Amino acid sequence: MPQNPKAIVLTGASRGLGRAMLEQFLKLGHSVAACARSPIDLTIPSGNKSFCTTLDVCDPAAVQSWADDVVAKLGAPGLLINNAALINRSVPLWELTPEEFSSVIDVNIKGVFHVIHAFAPAMIRRGSGVIVNFSSGWGRSTSPDVASYCATKWAIEGLTQSLAQELPTGMAAVPLNPGIIDTEMLRSCFGGSAGSYPKPADWAKNAVPYLLQLGPRDNGRPLTVPNMPVD
Repeated sequence: MPQNPKAIVLTGASRGLGRAMLEQFLKLGHSVAACARSPIDLTIPSGNKSFCTTLDVCDPAAVQSWADDVVAKLGAPGLLINNAALINRSVPLWELTPEEFSSVIDVNIKGVFHVIHAFAPAMIRRGSGVIVNFSSGWGRSTSPDVASYCATKWAIEGLTQSLAQELPTGMAAVPLNPGIIDTEMLRSCFGGSAGSYPKPADWAKNAVPYLLQLGPRDNGRPLTVPNMPVD
C-alpha cells in the first residue's frame, strides 16, 4: 500500500490514457472510482475499494447520482481527474455537422462541468483536494481540421484557471497538458505517425506519480506532464 493512499475519481477510463492511469493507480494501491461510457473490463485487486461505473458525463443527473455513491463509499476524492473527451473528424470546421460539433462541446466542456459540479462541494467541505482537467497542446495552440477540439481545450484552460480563483485555500484546480501519446484519438489526426510517440502505459508510469504529487501550490498553473513530447 502507498504511504498516503488517495481516493481518486477518474473519467474516460475504458481506454487510452484513462485506462492506463486506472491500471497504474490500482498498481500503486490507491482507491479509484472510474467511469466511462463503455463498460470497463477490469479486475479490481482484492481488498481494494475501487469500482468502475458505466456512465455518460453528459447526463448531469447520472453524474450526480454517481458522485453521491462515490462519496458514500470512498469519501470526498483527494484527486479528481476529468479525462473523458472526444475529438472531431479531421475536417475544416464548416464541414462538421451541428450534431458533431455539439457532441464535442457536450463531452469536453459540459461533461467536465457536470463532474466538478457533482464532486466539488464534498471536496470543499473537507477543505482539500486537487481537480485536474485534461487540456491539450491544442488548448494552448491551434491546428487546422480540429477547430472544435481546440475550442473545447482552450475553454478548459480558462474554466480551470477561473475555478482555481474560486476554490478555498488548501485546494487546487489544474489544467494539464498530457503531452503527445499514441492513442486512438491521436491516430485519428496523425495516422500511422502516431506510433512514434509513447504508448499510454509507458506515459502513465511517468504521469501518475506526477499527478499524485500535485497540491495547493499548483493551483491555477497550466502544467504539462514532464519528459513528454508536446505539440
